[in-house]
Amino acid sequence: MTSGKTTLVVLDMAGTTVADDGLVEQAFTAAVRELGVAPGTARHTEQLAYVRATMGESKISVFRHLFAGDEGAARRANAAFESAYGRLVADGRCEPVLGAREAVEQLRDQGRAVVLTTGFARVTQDAILAALGWTDLAGLALCPADAGGRGRPYPDMVLTALLRTRAADDVRQVAVAGDTSYDMRSGTRAGAGVVAGVLTGAHDEATLLAAGATHVLGSVAELPGLLARAEAGR
Repeated sequence: MTSGKTTLVVLDMAGTTVADDGLVEQAFTAAVRELGVAPGTARHTEQLAYVRATMGESKISVFRHLFAGDEGAARRANAAFESAYGRLVADGRCEPVLGAREAVEQLRDQGRAVVLTTGFARVTQDAILAALGWTDLAGLALCPADAGGRGRPYPDMVLTALLRTRAADDVRQVAVAGDTSYDMRSGTRAGAGVVAGVLTGAHDEATLLAAGATHVLGSVAELPGLLARAEAGR
């Protein structure tokens, strides 16, 4: 239950407002290939399963797990991942989720601050925003480095959004939306009043609900209506 009007909306990018279309997995495969992990091998299959299970987490954290004990390898893999994803964006492979831009505009028209968040590095986030023409769409865009280095499932980016925007007086006035269990955990740990899962990305309804989703929507396009109805008492 929210405490009054939802005044701050924190939206995930890949899978929620930006169509993923397998780009994360493609960039991951390109990255680990550079470190000698070939597609089709047992190690690649095992690592890819972990990537799928932890969609939404800070990518450097994912690589630190996959290359446990070898910080240098984790950093090389992360740099290769960001480079590969950037190339896919530059090749025109980056598209918005249908209705996402309009949803952000509606949320802003409703008087809500909107912040876009990602598990990618700043350079990749900026490349995505530029490719979509979204540089000025939201009031703020955050990556894990902006919140002290910890990404999801920690609440840090949500709480940093609140502190930076000063758009809410109570964490219950915050809504979080994302496509992964890590987005849901981040929102619930931050105390957000609305934690909405969307079905346009990595995880299904059961997974999102198990991770704490208060609502599950077909897409982020439904979020402005959900918040408006909640505030109208319907």
